[in-house]
Amino acid sequence: MRNMATALFRHGRIETTTAKAKELRPYAERLITLAKRGDLHARRLAARRIQDHEVLRQLFGDIGPKYSERPGGYTRILKLGPRRGDSADMSLIELVD
Repeated sequence: MRNMATALFRHGRIETTTAKAKELRPYAERLITLAKRGDLHARRLAARRIQDHEVLRQLFGDIGPKYSERPGGYTRILKLGPRRGDSADMSLIELVD
């Protein structure tokens, strides 16, 4: 989950299986809620889960303030269809604008 959340915050959207996207959604939304708080304790709690300092800086500098007025629902899951190799359901999880 750490790596997927880091990739989501770095790129804004990632393509993954539907099951992984559904697991990632509450994980990422809790981190964005911490970034909205913006205090030192919230930053340290988020730093436990996000190991990349540049992504953590982006989370607290750009993403958190961007959603300051929004009460929740920061991510969107779009279903893409089955993957060619093993027919796994694929989805696109992205940050809502």
